[in-house]
Amino acid sequence: MLSRRWMRRRLAVVAMGAALLTGAAGVGAPPTVAAPDKPSTGSSDGPGAAEPTTAPADTPSIERVEPITDRRVRVFVKSPAMSRTVQVQVLLPRDQNHSRPTVYMLDGRSAEADSNNWIELGHADRFYEDKDVNVVFTVGGPASFYTDWQRPDPVLGTNRWETFLTKELPPLIDAEFQGNGRNAIMGVSMGAEAAMMLAFRRPELYRAVAAHSGCFSTGTDMGQAQARAVVATYQGEPDNMFGSEGHPDWLAHDVVLHADALRGKAIYLSVGSGIPGKYDVPGKTDVVSTIGFGGPLEAATNACTRRLVDRFTSLRIPVTANFRATGTHSWPYWGDELAASWPTVYPAIR
Repeated sequence: MLSRRWMRRRLAVVAMGAALLTGAAGVGAPPTVAAPDKPSTGSSDGPGAAEPTTAPADTPSIERVEPITDRRVRVFVKSPAMSRTVQVQVLLPRDQNHSRPTVYMLDGRSAEADSNNWIELGHADRFYEDKDVNVVFTVGGPASFYTDWQRPDPVLGTNRWETFLTKELPPLIDAEFQGNGRNAIMGVSMGAEAAMMLAFRRPELYRAVAAHSGCFSTGTDMGQAQARAVVATYQGEPDNMFGSEGHPDWLAHDVVLHADALRGKAIYLSVGSGIPGKYDVPGKTDVVSTIGFGGPLEAATNACTRRLVDRFTSLRIPVTANFRATGTHSWPYWGDELAASWPTVYPAIR
């Protein structure tokens, strides 16, 4: 006889998957792998084709650096973990004559193949224009959660992002761009959960973490359902990430369960209520999708964020949390949160 817990978990997976599939369909996510339009939710595009793998390098190294502007560059890294050359983009400060901290910026579910939505939709390059930090933007990794998957995926490719981002990349960035080893990490939507996961799994690497509109409980039925739905709506196989539904890797990546590992860090969390706010107004081309899909999605992440804040409170771990009275799951609000989080993030790394 099937256990009640198994039945609850299956129902949660089906319900969450159906909700995200319906929402994704409502804003134009394609049923096949294709180059999608880019609505503002940051969580509704489809992926491009998986990056092809090559013979893995023996050691990580920078293959080449290409200028985009006078201060933003593409950095191509040979990654043994990812079995390919991985691009990141680096924004440099005005004054490059001294060492400085580094902020790592993780994208949302709709991570693009040649850029990062923090730049394209969140205008992070404008915000950091006068900041004395290196900023590293991930490129690619849609629906990957920027984590180490157990197996390569036929659609989403090889994802060993945790190893790449926390072991291979930082020494190269520090050596090439005068990083001083004081790091922060920030993410939005899928990337918010990823940022918190990386911060608790590699606590020695980061002094500050900021997460906007994320969910943080992969070990619960609904939390696992949410993560599985993110992967499935991008044609990936969720079992390839953390294994079957009972595999211990789901618990091993649960931020709420491991919240105590974040003690001593500067932590900033933000989320809207799902109620339409100042950016959800008539006349905007994507207002239907941001309200119809981004509203309920943000309401769900509001509950996720409150659960994590309650956990920090019970552990007496200080956290700065901004629960906005309005706002949907969309980029204009996250652009505002970049500035709002800075007074928490920067003092920890300067």
